[in-house]
Amino acid sequence: MATKEPDGGLEFHPMDQFAVTPLFGDAPVTWSTWYIPTNATLWLFISVVVIFGFMMLATARRTIVPSRSQSIAELVYGFVYKMVEDVAGKDGLRYFPYIMTLFLFILSANFLGLIPTSFTTTSHIAVTAVLGFGVFFAVTILGFVKNGASFLGLFWVSAAPLPLRPILAIIELISYMVRPVSHSIRLAGNMMAGHAVLKVFAGFAQVTAIAPFAILGVMAVYGLEVLVSAIQAYVFTILTCVYLKDALHPHH
Repeated sequence: MATKEPDGGLEFHPMDQFAVTPLFGDAPVTWSTWYIPTNATLWLFISVVVIFGFMMLATARRTIVPSRSQSIAELVYGFVYKMVEDVAGKDGLRYFPYIMTLFLFILSANFLGLIPTSFTTTSHIAVTAVLGFGVFFAVTILGFVKNGASFLGLFWVSAAPLPLRPILAIIELISYMVRPVSHSIRLAGNMMAGHAVLKVFAGFAQVTAIAPFAILGVMAVYGLEVLVSAIQAYVFTILTCVYLKDALHPHH
């Protein structure tokens, strides 16, 4: 968090929390040793276990009068279902399981990253890029499968004057190709920035003179991070629904 310098000052290392380290041994993690279990793979696995564990336990004994866990599970299910239906339409409900899985995974990974000494997997672009590009390729392939060549009509702005349409088509194409990049960087950037600020405030808490203010700062930033964790899961999911709508209805 913070270490003492020879001159008595403090040296902060807020980015050390994002380092990927092996679970066993001290060998550095490189592209040639991708198969070594790391703290990242451990917390990815924990995220999956938490989702399966909670949803299975919450719905194992369903009753007309739901328990607290069943109420939470039904609330999340209804929230995502309504989101898909409102944004992508009735046709989009066929892909609800995929979108529900994305939402639950990102939400659980974000919240698990708030546990002290844990690892925030969604702060790494390697994780969010897989999610973002996965959505991009899925909706693009779906768009061509459902609509054929007419899917390209997504880039042709028929409402614009004819001389401007080719220029707008290029702009729309570039905007479409940038989608997975912005989709993944938005999530990783927000999670990394918030956790780095949290570490900085925690480091200042070791300074006696400003410790009370630093502790208040930690509490405020932590509360904000809880909100950001939920919002970023929602933003990623609703953008996925928007991209799905474009694939199903490119002319709308």
